[in-house]
Amino acid sequence: MSLLALSVGCSNIMELPYTPERMDPDPARAKTREVSARLLEMAGVKGEVTEPRTGMSFVVCDEYGQDLYALEHRWSVGGMTSDQYDAGMQNLRKALGENGWKISKDSPDEIRAANETGHFFVEVTAHTATPEPTLDFTVSSRCYRAASHAAVNEG
Repeated sequence: MSLLALSVGCSNIMELPYTPERMDPDPARAKTREVSARLLEMAGVKGEVTEPRTGMSFVVCDEYGQDLYALEHRWSVGGMTSDQYDAGMQNLRKALGENGWKISKDSPDEIRAANETGHFFVEVTAHTATPEPTLDFTVSSRCYRAASHAAVNEG
């Protein structure tokens, strides 16, 4: 994926290799949570789902324009046995490909995948060699175009 730099006055604005979907932050957050819920279903594990106090991070894509932003949703599943963590990673390896995700990295404790149709990326890391093991998920959206610059500022 290459990005082109456009010279605009004294600033450089990068051009995205796709046309960002127009969506304000609240519906985009709901869409990102839906993707996270679907990933949990694909993992097929039952555990305690937690997310940091910040919940979902709002990232301004200002290098591409003033009305663009992306979302990052970090969350974890814990409270399971070692076998359940392994099963969750195996389930994801199978289900991601069956559901339009392309795996770009696959190691015993980490999976990275992109869904080009849905415009989302996921990184899943199994932390099983710790006193409180977890499956950590980071779900990231591509940049969205807000209806207005004010909507990005309210993000």
